[in-house]
Amino acid sequence: MDAFSLKGAGAIVSGASRGLGRSMAEALLEAGAQVLFLDILPEVAQTAEEYSAKGFPAKSFTLDMSDRNAIQASFEEILSLLDGRVDILVNNAGIQRRSPFLEFPLDYWDDVLKVNLESIFVFSQLAAREMAKNGKGRIINIASMNSLFGGMNIAAYSAAKSGVAGLTKAMSNELAGKGINVNAIAPGYMDTEMNQIMRNEKTAQPILDRIPKGRWGSPDDLKGLVVFLASPASDYISGALIPVDGGFAAR
Repeated sequence: MDAFSLKGAGAIVSGASRGLGRSMAEALLEAGAQVLFLDILPEVAQTAEEYSAKGFPAKSFTLDMSDRNAIQASFEEILSLLDGRVDILVNNAGIQRRSPFLEFPLDYWDDVLKVNLESIFVFSQLAAREMAKNGKGRIINIASMNSLFGGMNIAAYSAAKSGVAGLTKAMSNELAGKGINVNAIAPGYMDTEMNQIMRNEKTAQPILDRIPKGRWGSPDDLKGLVVFLASPASDYISGALIPVDGGFAAR
């Protein structure tokens, strides 16, 4: 099991105060990594403190991922919190805006693209420069089943997540030879706060009927895969988009 150990590794997880990000950060901690919980929400400090109180090497940093200048200006401070080394980056931060396409506001478009796509490019570029110095690293982008499907009333989200899939492959092409593996996880219908609007009588059952596993996903369903992709066990996997959707995409 040593191939799955992350002992001594430094990891950053964005959007880590709750939901998918929190579960993935927890999994990395459990595998032995030092983890920086990153989020715009001030509650991220309390989340990290909960793990720190249990003896895990967890730290936190508050950052607006829609602000490229803030990301660039904060990176050195973020790096110092991990003793100057980042081995794993999980780009999970994301937002959702819903509106019919014909009325979709441009500010919705801008908000979603900045957080869900541009921040991944900016943050990954900064982290990859550090990883390249050490000749190894792992970047794990959180895509979506909307990287594969268009969805309804979520034009910006679908465009951004399709962009994440393409960016993951482009990054892998250039970084894998430098020892930096880049992959993406594509969650399906997850029981998180972002998807609560979908958990109504009109939409919940048709969605459930199409999921072969017969249930919505939970944040913990990503824990095993994120550890695998962050660990030496996945050394020959790069440029992949891996669904975690209970079989939805194959239906």
